[in-house]
Amino acid sequence: MSDHNRPPRIHDVAKMAGVSVATVSRAMSNPAIVSEATRKAVEDAIAATGYTLNLTARNLRQQQVGGVLALVPNLANPFFSQILAGISEVLRQRGLSLLVMDTTSVADQPALAALGPYLNRSRSDGVIVLDGSLDPDLFTRPGCPPVVQACEWIDGLDAPRVLADNVEGGRLAARHLTRLGHRHILHMTGPAPNSLTASRRQGFLQGLAEAGLPEPGPADSIPGNFETRSGVEAVPRILAMDPRPTAIFCDNDEMAIGVIHGLTMTGVAVPGDISVMGFDNIEMSGFCLPPLTTIRQYRTRLGRRAAELLLDRMQGSDDRRTVILDVELMERASTAPPPARAPNTP
Repeated sequence: MSDHNRPPRIHDVAKMAGVSVATVSRAMSNPAIVSEATRKAVEDAIAATGYTLNLTARNLRQQQVGGVLALVPNLANPFFSQILAGISEVLRQRGLSLLVMDTTSVADQPALAALGPYLNRSRSDGVIVLDGSLDPDLFTRPGCPPVVQACEWIDGLDAPRVLADNVEGGRLAARHLTRLGHRHILHMTGPAPNSLTASRRQGFLQGLAEAGLPEPGPADSIPGNFETRSGVEAVPRILAMDPRPTAIFCDNDEMAIGVIHGLTMTGVAVPGDISVMGFDNIEMSGFCLPPLTTIRQYRTRLGRRAAELLLDRMQGSDDRRTVILDVELMERASTAPPPARAPNTP
């Protein structure tokens, strides 16, 4: 085959970019370790030559499958979209694909039978776990690839974690509502066994204490399941409370949006009668009526960081640290000072 007809090779990219073959390889596999100018030169040369990496050959050389598995508790929940986008972005730069499994779809099967076949180096090079309800023993079996936990975490699993500062988020929610003047605040929590529920509750109670309020009793919280429907279904119970809360803090945006819908349908004004806020800052939170006050966590950044930690683990790192990312209050129109006297009838 003449040089004119042969497919472009990595040597052609190196020659055009004015760098070594090793530098091209580094720029493609780990762009963060080369200078921006070098990365740009390599990217331009790749585009000009039409060079593509032979992933199959590379994976065979490195004894890799070429993919990472993400275990997600509910793909229907829009919260996970940006986390998965961040993971995929980092993996794509390394020529790795992302396989996503919805763990709720196999909830009626024994976890080992449903997930075990995928937790094997013959099926994936690494695993990112976003479901804190799974059995930690799943990830300690022989042949299990490296594991990183993201967003949620599993008690008893000794693996790196990348988390939002859930305690601080709960504290910010309590501080925001108490500074508006609310004293009777209902907390709609996530499911009891969930790791997020306990940490957000801890921060919320801390914020109430900092405002000089007594620790709330059992009647001042109701459980949900992080789904919109559970927020809607909680509304009759909320309206039956005497006195009614003047504000409701929900452990995620989906439940908060459900609460707003349920209150509005019964003639209760938000925030005129009852303020409502959530946690997560999903895309819909800024577009519901009224736009939802919430705690923002940087989900794309969380996904990127989880993928970076996993890549380090796949290369032999034994780093088991916990990375905690900042959160931020997003004040919108669903919260306001309490009414002069909270109505007990819609």
